Amino acid sequence: MVSTQFKVESYIEKSFITVEGKRDSNNFYIVKNGKAKVMKENPVAGEDPFSILGPGDFFGVISCMSGHARIETAVALTNVSLISVEREQFGILIQKNPAVAMKIIRFFSKKLRDFDQAITHLTFKTTAEEDPEHLFSTGEYYLKKRILNHATYAFQRYIQYCPNGPNRDNAIQRLKALKAALKVPDSPQNGGMNRSYRDNTMIFCENEPGNELYIIQAGKVKITKLVDEEVLLAVLKPGDIFGEMALLENRPRSASAITFGDVTLLAINKANFENMVQQQPQLASRLIQLLSERIWTAYRQLENLMIKDPLGRIYDTLLIQIEKQKIKLQPKTPHNFEFGLKELFHMVGIPPEKAEALSVQLLEDKHIRLEDGKILCSDMEELEKNVQFYRKKAVMEKKREERKNS
Repeated sequence: MVSTQFKVESYIEKSFITVEGKRDSNNFYIVKNGKAKVMKENPVAGEDPFSILGPGDFFGVISCMSGHARIETAVALTNVSLISVEREQFGILIQKNPAVAMKIIRFFSKKLRDFDQAITHLTFKTTAEEDPEHLFSTGEYYLKKRILNHATYAFQRYIQYCPNGPNRDNAIQRLKALKAALKVPDSPQNGGMNRSYRDNTMIFCENEPGNELYIIQAGKVKITKLVDEEVLLAVLKPGDIFGEMALLENRPRSASAITFGDVTLLAINKANFENMVQQQPQLASRLIQLLSERIWTAYRQLENLMIKDPLGRIYDTLLIQIEKQKIKLQPKTPHNFEFGLKELFHMVGIPPEKAEALSVQLLEDKHIRLEDGKILCSDMEELEKNVQFYRKKAVMEKKREERKNS
């Protein structure tokens, strides 16, 4: 299955292979023989409480490729043989067995989609399925905001993808009023795999069907989403990959991509994607690294949302900011945050009327103080202990709730 270059590890039935929370994630595993059970102490929304893995299945990739602590515990269900792949060996694995990379990429893209939907459900209370029919309302939003080039693009795509849609005639009227063509013009610069776009150009629109992912060669790209208003999700730079979800899952775009300055992109479609993975294993490594980081971030966001106590969520949000930077958590080691209480409460979603009381509670902690309006934690290990306390509290509350409902 995989080259003998990789170490094979054997575990007897019921022995622990990985432990959730441990910072020993330099490798991941592919099951060679036997079965393993992968589980979490407190599964987040959007995932099963455990999974049973057999030959060819993998685990530990998210933590390994993102460089974060283990997010799952794995136990040998039977005597099991595992192929151990170090982070630095990933490119070799892909060259020798590109099918493994495709399996991981497809699994990750689905997991990320599930997590994103769970986060949307928990934070915005409603999960709107991506649907090209929504392109019309996107056009209306940008028209109202007088961002006419984005409105034009959304209406043009609506006519293209919903030729019999209920708003087709309205979209045509809007485009005529804007003195715009009824379809997106082909750009002579955009032949083949290389694409060039001017500043503030919509590359693709939320809810638009897509069949390409993009690698930024030069310039920056904003990723935005409409949630009543336009929300900026990220600003991507050269080397970053975006648009992979639509390509891998054959689903409409979940967000819009808009140029931030002039931009050059490399476009990869379904027809050439698997060939690119085989010929350029560094592309697959980069994509899996990207997906791993995104899944880890989404997973931590869901973990945070499961803590009901607002002070616990505040502590956990501070810990997430440290973990994102891959800073080692050590006792009596301080950390300066680049933001104050107002920004922190905005991250957590604390309403203004509760902010003052929570500020007092937080600053009663002898390890947390403000310096020049910014938050300082004097002991990162104590911060982690606080988070562990609130996580355990959340687990107990969940179990009580389940007993009450059973």
